[in-house]
This record gives sequence, structure tokens and C-alpha cells, in this order.
Amino acid sequence: MKRGKKYVEAAAKYDKQQLYTYDEAAKLVKELAYAKFDETVEVSVKLNLKKSQTVRDTTVLPEQFSADKRVLVFAKGEKAEEAREAGAAFVGDDDLINKIKGGWLDFDVAVATPDMMKDVGRLGPILGRRGLMPNPKTQTVTFDIKGALAELSKGRVEYRSDKTGVVHIAVGKVSMDPAKVKINAEHIVAEITRKKPAEVKGDFIRSVALSSTMGPGVKVNLKDAD
Repeated sequence: MKRGKKYVEAAAKYDKQQLYTYDEAAKLVKELAYAKFDETVEVSVKLNLKKSQTVRDTTVLPEQFSADKRVLVFAKGEKAEEAREAGAAFVGDDDLINKIKGGWLDFDVAVATPDMMKDVGRLGPILGRRGLMPNPKTQTVTFDIKGALAELSKGRVEYRSDKTGVVHIAVGKVSMDPAKVKINAEHIVAEITRKKPAEVKGDFIRSVALSSTMGPGVKVNLKDAD
């Protein structure tokens, strides 16, 4: 893949094959960022997984950085009112389902009460491929709407391995103190390590790298996590 001039210039400033500590990697990613906007810093964790295996869960990052999430709640009656009182950006049932079918997707997270999932499930082809489908595993299908919204407001995020066994998740912004980015990156790697399937033999985590939205990846020395 052909890279732009600024990317090439950034990549020339460091040794791409060297392994860095979390501290060094977080600082280097900040130095290598070149976009005019406040780039997001992402950690990529490559796992030793079989094709049939996946790692998926939610966690609350220690150091917050994202803007308030626009939470949509599929609910009726008292639960809909609970969602409004708890600060949901959008609340509804069939009206929201039809709106989404029409192409509207102006929200960041979707939560649903269990009784709504039969109808919400019809949105699978739309919400599923965008990672927006409510799911019990991520605690976004629940009758405890107030609790779910409280957790989301604290910065709860979902992580999930893709088809190639890699977890990609945002852990900060370039404008943040690198020490805070480091804390979030270490937290995510520790959380993923806890989800190691029992049948996985040998090293579970194969590699860890930090990068900004536009910048090159910086490899982390896994021994730094010991």
C-alpha cells in the first residue's frame, strides 16, 4: 500500500523493528503524529486464536478521553421513561427501528431491554456490521437501563477480536499525557489476557502495537507487561 509523504517522513524518525516499553511507545506515538486534528491513539493486540475462537468483553478505561457518547435506547413504557431520566440521547421503539431502517445512524451506542430484542434483531444486517447491535455479553441488553447508562457514562468500552485474531481499541488522544495513554494500553492488554481461552496453548498475546489515526505503528516489548 502506497503511503503519503507525511507518513513516510514520520516512519523514518524511528526504528520500526525495535520493541519499546509502554512509556516509550506512548511518547513516540505522540511525537510521530502529524495530522492537523487531535488523532486517536489505538492499541492493536494480536492474539493466538483459532478461527473458531473470539475474545470479547467490556471494560472501563482508567483514564477517560472520549467525548460523551450518544446513547440510543430501545425501550417502552416505564423503561423508556427511565432511559430519558438517565440521560439517553434517543429513546423509542418502533419509531427508532424504522428510522434506522431508513439509514439514520447518528448515535454511538445502542442499548435495548430484552423484550425489545425480537424487533431490534431485524436490524442485525445494519447494526451488526457497524458494531452497534445490543448484546447481553456487552451488557447492552438489560432491564437495568439506569445502570447501563451510568457505566457507559464512565467510559465503558467494548473490545472484540476480529477475524484475524486482532483486537483494535482506542486508548487515548494524541493531546493526552502519554502516561495516561500508557495506563489505558496496559489496562486493555491485562483485560484481554484475562480472557485467554483455556484451550489456548503457548503464548496468548503475540504482539502489541500503539499507533495514532494517521501515524505508523510502534511495537511494544511484551516483557514490559510482566
